[in-house]
Amino acid sequence: MTFQLHPRLQQDCIEIGRFELCRLLMMNDSQYPWFILVPEKAGLNEIYQLSKPERELLMEESGYLAENLAALYKADKMNIASIGNLVPQLHIHHIVRYRTDKAWPAPVWGKFDAIPYTQQQILENLKLIKDRLGDRLN
Repeated sequence: MTFQLHPRLQQDCIEIGRFELCRLLMMNDSQYPWFILVPEKAGLNEIYQLSKPERELLMEESGYLAENLAALYKADKMNIASIGNLVPQLHIHHIVRYRTDKAWPAPVWGKFDAIPYTQQQILENLKLIKDRLGDRLN
């Protein structure tokens, strides 16, 4: 079985690049800086299904991403979650939150319809992220 990105993630996200274990995606919703890590291993639904070294690498990549997103976007709070009720493929959300965002303090899921990025906003965000994480992204 080979890794394939879930169709919903393909539809809802913009691919940014790859870390050693995970593919990095940006949710196409301009209301929040929202990024998703997807371990590129076939058939995973849960973190515990990764080997111990893979779990450690996932936590390292997640921490690295969260720390850099918080600094880059000047976050008030980072929401990090692996839920998977709609998309069973293992993926970890990293959402930059602000006390002033329209969903605060509630979770962002299902609160408002997504507002897609413009092409210019996509290019600006990709440049920011790649400039910040470029040393680790393939």
